[in-house]
Amino acid sequence: MAQPLKLYFIRHGIAEKRQSHLPDKQRTLTSKSQQKTQKVAQQLQTLGINFDYLQTSPLVRAHQTAEIIQQQGLISAIHVSGLLSPEGNWQDWLNWFQNWRKQGLKHLALVGHEPNLSAWAEILVWGQPRQQLVLKKAGMIGLLLPEHHNPVGQSTLFWLTAPKLLF
Repeated sequence: MAQPLKLYFIRHGIAEKRQSHLPDKQRTLTSKSQQKTQKVAQQLQTLGINFDYLQTSPLVRAHQTAEIIQQQGLISAIHVSGLLSPEGNWQDWLNWFQNWRKQGLKHLALVGHEPNLSAWAEILVWGQPRQQLVLKKAGMIGLLLPEHHNPVGQSTLFWLTAPKLLF
């Protein structure tokens, strides 16, 4: 029996407040959020979780979250993709994913934003967004995707946790 692919949706940590002089794309993680995200990454390492590939939104707060995950040793390289920006399109990402999965890798992490991440997870599990999954900042959703089938509506939720449950 083929091993399913594990897909992790990771929401960026808490960013500094919106300010009129600072473009949203440039908002950074707060220092408290950096520490919290570090604790989450440490716990993931303790649990033996690592990733074969990590794709992140180009927004600073998401990229910083991905860097913390990388610094903890959960991934060796970060791949930046506009597909995971707040304007990211589900179908465009799914097309990318269908090509990516041909590499045979088994552990994919996506660092991005709400409401995209939870909506995309719901599409993979239920075939449509239901606005039922809540992904907290620095939280994670884990899905098992069938190896050779269309994952839409065929995936299984195996992990949904708020960051406070990881430390």
